[in-house]
Amino acid sequence: MREQAPSGTAVGVDRAVDPAWDTVPHPVVVVGPTGTVRALSAAARALFPGAVPGAALHDGLPSWLATAHLDLAADGAPRSVTGSAEGLDVEARPTRLPDGEVAWWLFTDTARALLQAQEAVTRERDRAAFLDEASTELMASLNVDRCMEATARLAARHLADAAVVVAPAYRRRIPLVCCGPDGTIEHRVVDGEPDVVGGLSEALRGFPPVPSRWIDPATVPDWIIPSGFRGPVGSIVITPLPGHGVPAGALVLLRQSSHMAFSDGEEVFARLFAARAGAALSAARLYGEQAAITNTLMRDLLPPRLHRFDGVELAGGYRASEDHHMVSGDFYDVHPAETPEDETLVVLGDVCDKGLEAAVVTGKIRNTLQALAPLAEDHAGVLRLLNSALLSGDHARFATLVLASVSRREGQVHLRLTSAGHLPPLIVRADGRVEEADTRGTLVGALPHIRSRTFDTALAPGETCLLYTDGVTEAHGGPLGADMFGEERLKAALRQCVGMPAEAVVERIMMLASQWVHGKAHDDIAVVAITAPRRAHLSAVDGRTAGRYTATA
Repeated sequence: MREQAPSGTAVGVDRAVDPAWDTVPHPVVVVGPTGTVRALSAAARALFPGAVPGAALHDGLPSWLATAHLDLAADGAPRSVTGSAEGLDVEARPTRLPDGEVAWWLFTDTARALLQAQEAVTRERDRAAFLDEASTELMASLNVDRCMEATARLAARHLADAAVVVAPAYRRRIPLVCCGPDGTIEHRVVDGEPDVVGGLSEALRGFPPVPSRWIDPATVPDWIIPSGFRGPVGSIVITPLPGHGVPAGALVLLRQSSHMAFSDGEEVFARLFAARAGAALSAARLYGEQAAITNTLMRDLLPPRLHRFDGVELAGGYRASEDHHMVSGDFYDVHPAETPEDETLVVLGDVCDKGLEAAVVTGKIRNTLQALAPLAEDHAGVLRLLNSALLSGDHARFATLVLASVSRREGQVHLRLTSAGHLPPLIVRADGRVEEADTRGTLVGALPHIRSRTFDTALAPGETCLLYTDGVTEAHGGPLGADMFGEERLKAALRQCVGMPAEAVVERIMMLASQWVHGKAHDDIAVVAITAPRRAHLSAVDGRTAGRYTATA
């Protein structure tokens, strides 16, 4: 059938009426390219009783809808229109279909309310899913920089064209993390005060956010705009990132001038996201501060690095009972002499128990011995004072230890060794003999009175004295996994270390102990080697020749 189209429409041939539109549950009118009504749903017939398939546009539809269709055909810009039908307010929204057809979807007050409710539910569902995703990503790291990067990236992707996370200013320096529309992350540090950006200073102090309509985008400085942001800022939102008791920073959202301004609902949603981001940033910053404090304290608890000094080689090895423990109950320490002729005090010990609590007692022992080091000429007196200090505390842990006073005299390394309930040191001589130092004593921190016996000896060039804890000899392993390493294996290992530097001796013993346990649970292990270097050279002192030992290269 060929029809004359209303004014403003092209003349053409409509296709056959599609009966599928009759079953659509929503009011809809389909208009063909020639301006005739092609199809209606049953709900649309109730609104427009005069409209039937094949009728001309103005014959079956109200004038406001016919005019809107002609305007759409003329300029091609789809827009919704409103009018009345059967005493109801109706909104019509066009959708272009293939072959030039247009479907006009009709919404009465009730339908619009239902549609708006559905859209609101969908929007809130999407927002809830985003907040869940954001919480998961933000809490995945306790690193402050990565948490700031994740906050900026999520906000730029879902809330605005670009986002900037501003950390609290420190010494007039403002750290920023920026994310532009392309997702590129930038770290910046700006010198200045945050009050140059309206609302930023208040947000960093945790005050309620300033509404976006009160912030002039033209006043935004260049340093807060990401590099990938194109064009002037059209709208800006600044909201606090609330932390645990103190603000964690501020979130700045920017939109380009071509985009619509932030609505009240979007600003509220931005604050919901900011609350999660602030909690994550606060947790990351708190963790970072605690980690820094822990590292500072650990430096005083970890064994020191040993080195050569005035004709004596020192080396130490340490391994806690658990791989995740940095410190525990075994320890060693060195208190250097003021002059080459004085004695250097070397201490190795083992606190009852393991883990952090044992490490705390270790720290107390090391600090006490640091104070008692000037009295080290009298080992028995040092041990008595240490014993009194441990008994005066509120802990119930005791310790075994061995004191070694080291000095160089007459071309040899002289040792004074005193054991306080500890395994006696072993000495490997130049001919391969292994001797056990004849020293015994009472452990410290358990009894009000202690006894001790000091053993004097000397090391010739190439000889080594080994101080060790029972983590070496009592290490269980071997072929069946139940045999102890034992003193005999340790002595045999030392015989193979004749003439070795101190570091090589320690490395050999630690390697054999590790191989013996083969990854199984073990006690804390600490080892110290005191070695007289093999080589010596003659140096002139005041016109005379004096012998002085130096370390092997």
